[in-house]
Amino acid sequence: MGDAATPLADTRRWLERAVIGLNLCPFAKSVHVKGQVHYALSEAQDAQEVLEDFTRELEALVALPAPERDTTLLVIPRGMEDFLGFNDLVARAERIVRKRRLEGVIQVASFHPRFVFAGEAEDDVTNYSNRAPYPTLHLLREESMDRAVAAFPDAAAIYEVNMETLRRLGLEGWTALDVGPHA
Repeated sequence: MGDAATPLADTRRWLERAVIGLNLCPFAKSVHVKGQVHYALSEAQDAQEVLEDFTRELEALVALPAPERDTTLLVIPRGMEDFLGFNDLVARAERIVRKRRLEGVIQVASFHPRFVFAGEAEDDVTNYSNRAPYPTLHLLREESMDRAVAAFPDAAAIYEVNMETLRRLGLEGWTALDVGPHA
């Protein structure tokens, strides 16, 4: 693998070109523009070490005010290649949030390069709404999400809009975004 900055640069490129560029998350642009997205790299290669990094990032996020750091993307370039194993890691991260009594304060979202919606073919373009260049744990402040959702006319429609956007784009269009790993 290239230098440690590469996975973070790839993740930033994915956020800018895919998530914001395609408006897959209408809430992402404002925190990105304000510099409130923190990118963290986990150099861990097993679940327990990743969870230690997750816990550190969780504590760091809640210790700072939202205007300084609203959200964290913990990028995991090694050791979590298996999608189902990563799903287990996500469940364990959510348990950490609950054990720290941060449920309702912090929410965990996840992205994986091999994400597949239940019932969809692995190569279905709609899966790319949840694919990032590397396995990624996204720590979000619930309060910020609540405000963003309240300001959005029909937050429930985001999923359907994303599926239609990706279908129109197609796999060739997604590939042209150049948001994959650049090791």
